[in-house]
Amino acid sequence: MLARIQAILEQKPGQKAKAIAAKLRIDRSDVSRVLHGHKDLFVQDPEGFTWSLAELRVALGSHCWLDAQSFENAVLSAGSPLDSETRLVTFVVGDGCKILLEALARLLAISNQLAAIGKVVSIDFSTSRSTLTYLNRIGFIDLLRHDVKILPKRPPISAAATYEGNNHAVVELRAIDHVHPDDGIPSLLRHSFVSCAGSQYNVAAHTVISELFGNVTEHSGATSAGFAGLQYYAGGRRPHIQTVISDGGRGIVGTLMPILKDKYPEVARKITKSALDSRVALLQEVFSEGGISQASGSGRGLGLKGSGQYAQKYNALISVRQETFELKMTHSGDQIQFSRRMDLARIAGTHICFDFFLD
Repeated sequence: MLARIQAILEQKPGQKAKAIAAKLRIDRSDVSRVLHGHKDLFVQDPEGFTWSLAELRVALGSHCWLDAQSFENAVLSAGSPLDSETRLVTFVVGDGCKILLEALARLLAISNQLAAIGKVVSIDFSTSRSTLTYLNRIGFIDLLRHDVKILPKRPPISAAATYEGNNHAVVELRAIDHVHPDDGIPSLLRHSFVSCAGSQYNVAAHTVISELFGNVTEHSGATSAGFAGLQYYAGGRRPHIQTVISDGGRGIVGTLMPILKDKYPEVARKITKSALDSRVALLQEVFSEGGISQASGSGRGLGLKGSGQYAQKYNALISVRQETFELKMTHSGDQIQFSRRMDLARIAGTHICFDFFLD
């Protein structure tokens, strides 16, 4: 009966229990019992006493480029979907909303995580078919769980698989197996990066991409696949290349914080004395000083520091999104400048974007 009531309200919201009972040809009291017993699924209008599906809708905007900051603002405005008691979550991509790679990586991650915990997730492209076409081309649809609904309908054919490798400006999103990650992914990203930016960036691209990939897989602790991809944006005032590497595990902070006191007591004391949130202080330490790793062996834990140094050399931006906060690294002269954003909606894992400007 529960599924039948949901189907009726999905087709036509705002109905009274009596009308629903008539359609099901059952007693109204039985319908009312189900409606009142599942407040995570149904919500009642206190004035008209009509019922609709309880839904958390996240409006991602219209006629805009959706970047990571705009995505975070939209999710926060609606409420943290992973922490909401509402079972039905719908992301609405408005007319003319174009999604940058960093933002679509976060949309992919949170959508899959919501579906994994039993939420009913939809992404509505009804007024933005061209954006759905792009997401199909870059491999978003391939990595999106099949139980996530695509509106108006899921593309029947994968454009990413059809055109894979045909354009150096795009590296289709590739799954990163959490047990045996494909070591060829960094080379693929580097090759496209150099093809767009020039051979003079070969060493920098190799170092940054390989180290970010290695550290995400090392510190993941994930039980499901992560992903990586690249997109070159040639238009606009500042042509740039975005490379994303994401996982859904415990994240860099989640794996390092528990071992800090025993393995790195001096760092633990330094973080304890810091005025910053301990998670932020730890992540800044990893990027600025390095040498912190859950793995054994000399030279471990230096990768993120090296990535930051190359980003500094070429005036690039690195953003690291952890469970409920984000740390960004920009540069002014010889100094790395950190900025942070706290109290974000929860998304598990580590989501790194290396944004390289070509001006």
